[in-house]
Amino acid sequence: MDLVTHHGLSRHSAPYGWRLIATALSFALFGIGGVLLRALVFPLLALLPGDSTIHRTRARVTISRAFRLFVQFMFRTGVLTYEVEGVERLGRPGQMVIANHPSLIDVVVLIAFIRDANCVVKQSLWDNPCMRGPIRAAGYISNSGSLDMLDEAAASLQGGQTLIVFPEGTRTTPGQAPQFHRGAAAIAVRGARIVTPVVISVTPTTLTKAEPWYSIPSRRFHFRLRVGQDIDPQAFLAQGPAPIASRKLNEHLHQHFIKELAQDE
Repeated sequence: MDLVTHHGLSRHSAPYGWRLIATALSFALFGIGGVLLRALVFPLLALLPGDSTIHRTRARVTISRAFRLFVQFMFRTGVLTYEVEGVERLGRPGQMVIANHPSLIDVVVLIAFIRDANCVVKQSLWDNPCMRGPIRAAGYISNSGSLDMLDEAAASLQGGQTLIVFPEGTRTTPGQAPQFHRGAAAIAVRGARIVTPVVISVTPTTLTKAEPWYSIPSRRFHFRLRVGQDIDPQAFLAQGPAPIASRKLNEHLHQHFIKELAQDE
């Protein structure tokens, strides 16, 4: 198993005041970076030769590298430490990556470690001035909740793309177990070759749904990402038609995440 881990530059956490400043700088850097990608980087990439698929891949690789630099910035400035287990099994053709969603930066870390990934993102981000440029250049899928969205997501998997989905649809409420919507499982049984669960834990909790960015913990937080064993969606289709298969797969995933997250408590 490949293990990427950065536990920090020293045994001691950086002072609270510095971590607050570094967190603010991180968010400022993220916003400015998104605008620069939209205004400068992607227009230049669009001038390079290639069809729409090649241009999309270039955009996704650029975003992945930018997100990796962002995670490194947060680590180097003392905001976080991180640990990624099983990273070598991410990014395979037709792979659907299903993850829980405890913090604001979950998708950032996942994309940072997957070179060419599609992703289902919130509809509101399509109009965000910092994010809409990267989202549209990468061809990410809007989480509109429509049947068209399910078809588009399934088609991306059938076409050999890696797709990241957060079945909760929003960040987990602190202190509560994740609640999965069945849409992710419905996409999986329609188009995924394999389903790979990724369990994310953040200790102490921060950047949750209930906390503003400036409500930082008393020490720098540790971000842990664990890649689980592959699941074959065909095994659930063998148990009945697609609606039944998606329900059973959703229940299986839900129980898997509850069990795995309980081990982190």
